[in-house]
Amino acid sequence: MQSYTIGQAARLLGVSPDTARRWADAGKVATHRDDGGRRLIDGRDLAAFSIEVAQTGTAEDDASYTSARNAFPGIVTAVKLGDVAAQVEIQAGPHRLVSLLTREAVEELGLEVGMQATARVKSTSVHIDRT
Repeated sequence: MQSYTIGQAARLLGVSPDTARRWADAGKVATHRDDGGRRLIDGRDLAAFSIEVAQTGTAEDDASYTSARNAFPGIVTAVKLGDVAAQVEIQAGPHRLVSLLTREAVEELGLEVGMQATARVKSTSVHIDRT
């Protein structure tokens, strides 16, 4: 399972690293230390926490996103596989993006809950890039 540093988690949540550190210190999201002593957050824990932050509005008010590049980096919060099609949800800061794509594409990208991904938007289509 992929883990994220406090800085990476902050970027995915759309907050400052100081805010992410305070949340970790307060026990709002679980952390563990790697061999180098860095605090890490498990991808599944970060995915669940990102949904909570988006629903409760605890993200920083000054977090902003632009569609200028049409890219929304975030964390995969759900993957639903059908026989042919699949649905992938990404929480990008306060934004929840849902994309319908082929099951084959999801499998080729190796998408799973807790991993970092970028939703790219073109007109009415959302394309998912694994990052």
